[in-house]
Amino acid sequence: MLSPASSGPNRASYHAKKPNYSPMDEQLRQAAHMFFGVGIAAMALFLEQPLVVLILAASLFAGFILTDSLMRGYKLPLITPLVDTLERKVALPGKGAFYFTASALFCILLFPTVIAAAGILSLAVLDGIATVVGIHFGKHRIRNGKSVEGSAVGIAANALVLLALLPPVEAIGASLLAGLVELVSPVDDNLTIPIAVCLLLAALGIM
Repeated sequence: MLSPASSGPNRASYHAKKPNYSPMDEQLRQAAHMFFGVGIAAMALFLEQPLVVLILAASLFAGFILTDSLMRGYKLPLITPLVDTLERKVALPGKGAFYFTASALFCILLFPTVIAAAGILSLAVLDGIATVVGIHFGKHRIRNGKSVEGSAVGIAANALVLLALLPPVEAIGASLLAGLVELVSPVDDNLTIPIAVCLLLAALGIM
């Protein structure tokens, strides 16, 4: 049941009550990010496309309702503690999940299954591993807080994962592109990494 904050619905209350962020929060967020992305990729590979599209579209709509409730100051059982733990302090609660779902939906609608799954996995694996490695072992910062160590390990791990779907040259090329986009993307990389990888693989003739 929804329970409003004591001061009543208030769009500023979510941000005012957001706890201080910590590296542990970031590790949990990236674990959820990877689990979320691998789950969507698995759906793309093993379920019929219309069903996957329906699930993602319904998830986006449900997310809009939950986000609006949070921004109005309502406390949602399970959802509010989860968002407080996993979400960064941003203007839109759940922004990362929204963007990830939207880009995954776009890829699944426009590209063959293997290409879409590779794009989605690239965001889940590279971004998640690069961030966690950067937190613990990053010594050389290059751009937007990213580290050489995190990016290198993320690219290598992603290439290994993509070998399950792609030939070696394409897996390495897609991973290098994903790493580059993560570093230089002018907008949220949840939007750009999957699409960039899908466009590259489509141009290379992967089906």
